Amino acid sequence: MKAEGSAVVTGASRGIGRAVSLELARRGFSVVATMRNPDDGADLADCLGDVAGSITVERLDIREIGDFSFPDDLQVLVNNAGNKCGNTPVEETSMADWRDVFETNVFGTVEMTKRAVPVMRAGGGGVICNVTSSSMLSILPFFSTYRASKAAISMMNETLRVELAPFGIRVVEILPGPIDTNMFRTSVVFKLPEAARFEPYRQVCEEHFPASKFVSIGLITPPAQAAEAICDAIFDDDGPMRYGCDEMSVKSLEAWRSSDDEGPMRQAVDHFTPGAPTRVTGS
Repeated sequence: MKAEGSAVVTGASRGIGRAVSLELARRGFSVVATMRNPDDGADLADCLGDVAGSITVERLDIREIGDFSFPDDLQVLVNNAGNKCGNTPVEETSMADWRDVFETNVFGTVEMTKRAVPVMRAGGGGVICNVTSSSMLSILPFFSTYRASKAAISMMNETLRVELAPFGIRVVEILPGPIDTNMFRTSVVFKLPEAARFEPYRQVCEEHFPASKFVSIGLITPPAQAAEAICDAIFDDDGPMRYGCDEMSVKSLEAWRSSDDEGPMRQAVDHFTPGAPTRVTGS
């Protein structure tokens, strides 16, 4: 991929989204950094310095997308905006919490993707980069809503990668681990989960959390460093679908790949892409 045209990033007011917006602009894209409160991104352009690209800030709540439209020269969409609720047991997690998390993490992401596809197809291709979570690869108690919402997008990514390959649109999935964001700093890495309020689960909470007991503080990665890895993945035309962006997520993904998932993915892409070369099974 060449750094030409526009890139749109959701959830760009802070953390990963902010860092990715800056990195994409530094690499030459005209970046539209979207967020619910544009005042939070008022200093973004000033952070760039003298680079080839640019950043503009636009208001967007992916729960209420309204009349938002993509630039005609859209090359990259980074669906980063996300939400989580408290870490509670499934039996104690309200349906309102389930719906709230899925409204942002699933339905908002799907709607942004749906709108981006025809624009990219008309422009000859592009990259849709959906940020999920390496928590999907670790079976932990009290993470059901967040993990399930990210898993839903991960499964959509697999189907989408096959559907869009004939149009030159590549789907990339980023599975962050411990990135130094506000969401991470307020997570169970530093406190007991809300599940501790419920007697049947208190002992598990007290014995195994905060998660710093099994997640080394030294593994926490700055957003800017993660953003470099994410943008490298976006530019990696011949790479796999899934990437880590920090030491822990890279190692988790490598372990998960001990049983190959990319072979079947490549075969599906080839099978449903007219004119694609036939591959030997497992290649």
